[in-house]
Amino acid sequence: MYTLLWLAVLVGAATAIIWWGSIALETATDRLALHYGLPAIVQGSILTAVGSSFPEIASVVIATLRYGEFELGVAAIVGSALFNVLVIPAVAALVNRETLESNRALVYREAQFYIISVATLLLTFSLAVIYFPSDDGALFGEITRLLALFPLALYGLYIFIQYQEAADYRADLSPPEINVGKQWAALALSLLAILVGVEILVGAAVDLGIYFDTPSFLWGITIIAAATSLPDAIISIRASRSGDSTISLANVFGSNIFDLLVAIPVGVLLAGATPIDFGVAAPLMGFLVVATIIVFAAARTDFELTNREAWLLISVYVLFVGWMLLESTGVTNILL
Repeated sequence: MYTLLWLAVLVGAATAIIWWGSIALETATDRLALHYGLPAIVQGSILTAVGSSFPEIASVVIATLRYGEFELGVAAIVGSALFNVLVIPAVAALVNRETLESNRALVYREAQFYIISVATLLLTFSLAVIYFPSDDGALFGEITRLLALFPLALYGLYIFIQYQEAADYRADLSPPEINVGKQWAALALSLLAILVGVEILVGAAVDLGIYFDTPSFLWGITIIAAATSLPDAIISIRASRSGDSTISLANVFGSNIFDLLVAIPVGVLLAGATPIDFGVAAPLMGFLVVATIIVFAAARTDFELTNREAWLLISVYVLFVGWMLLESTGVTNILL
């Protein structure tokens, strides 16, 4: 009992550290985006999304290099992606009190590119099983550094598209006078704080798996995923409350694109050939595909997200958490 209480304290402390880092991160990225005159959609999908995705990429690196648990890092990424696309837009719409507005650029570029990202990662896992099978079983394979370059190349295309968007943009207002060096230093400090928080979280997830005799990835896909999504949640909800729904939704899609196409491949590049259990990855990615379709349909309907649609998204996430609880208690064995 003492061990469980101590682990709960660690999770709470790590979450608080990530929360503080997220607030500092949001302030720094907002000021830097204004200084450099970035359009809202680029600010949300690149600068803010990459910064707020630092907890996810840190979780993959730490889980892989420090604990040898690549699947824990992947689970945290997939769980974070589900939290991002289901919970964050829903809460942002609810705090907005009316609707969360979308637009054609978000739906037909960001959302569709995100769907392509999901398909690309699933294809990468499939190629690992087909061309680099493992001796552990028919559904086990190894993701090599060569395969990891495939999603990274797609992210390069995404950066090119956003660069073209920014090149044609002209800010309406003159950039404010800020201390650029100070803001970059604040950004670095916030990322360091988030890194410390993620280190504590990953260690707690591994210990929880040992304590309850369950796979650690089940804790990664719930606890770590929700905690590492705090930066995205804070940024998107605050943007929604200030009326910047474009930044709010673009951050969600851009963050998930970065997580899937960069965070997971980086873990592979650092660790080398990494084993993957397709029997675990496929159902999780399948649920992510279903969630993505629901969010895409909701965002496309009149280019807005209503309160009714927001509650639908939250219900889908609750269904997912319920499934994970059934898996952890052995009631279902789809992932195990």
